Amino acid sequence: MDKYAVIVAGGNGLRMESDIPKQFLLLRGKPVLMHTLQKFSNCKQLILVLPDKQISYWGELCKQYNFLLPHTVVKGGRERFFSVLNGLRALPDDGLVAIHDGVRPCLSEQIITNSFDAAEKYGNAVVAVPSKDSIRMVDEEKSIAVDRSKYYLIQTPQTFNLALLKKVYGQTVYQDKFTDDASVFESAGNIIHLVKGEYTNIKITTPEDLPLAELFL
Repeated sequence: MDKYAVIVAGGNGLRMESDIPKQFLLLRGKPVLMHTLQKFSNCKQLILVLPDKQISYWGELCKQYNFLLPHTVVKGGRERFFSVLNGLRALPDDGLVAIHDGVRPCLSEQIITNSFDAAEKYGNAVVAVPSKDSIRMVDEEKSIAVDRSKYYLIQTPQTFNLALLKKVYGQTVYQDKFTDDASVFESAGNIIHLVKGEYTNIKITTPEDLPLAELFL
């Protein structure tokens, strides 16, 4: 099946304590987002979803850093749900699509390959890793220890049969609980299939993440 990717990048840099949105911060000499897009260079079509006010700036960066990887830029929405929906509308109805965070530049080729293979077999593939830490559930004023072996940390890419994902997004009303694409897909009654991720596949969110990403790359 043809393979596509939608890269979602809508950060504003608040938790990075930076005036520059985190996807545009420099990592090993070029913006974070360029590293991420490059990882999906083998896809038939690459969609980048950006806030409208950042699109022209991205174009300037591409010229400045001579970034020539073919990709289509699509305007994002007010929530991730609507940004992904806009990205999906730019793709055909058949194939496989990987939805990935623009600020996860350290994923391996193996993760991408495994995700597409599993999605072709099961209809979806969501990258995840077991929690290394003990976990407590906070309930009002008390906290309760839970069995960490039953909990996984969800990453991206989250890869799907394109026709199935388009159908779900087209028929689903947005809810606040939709923090990722798996939660949207699951809301339609689908069973989520997890695939093994990597602890180095970090999401650059806070200042200490940037030197870690430098190390992992």
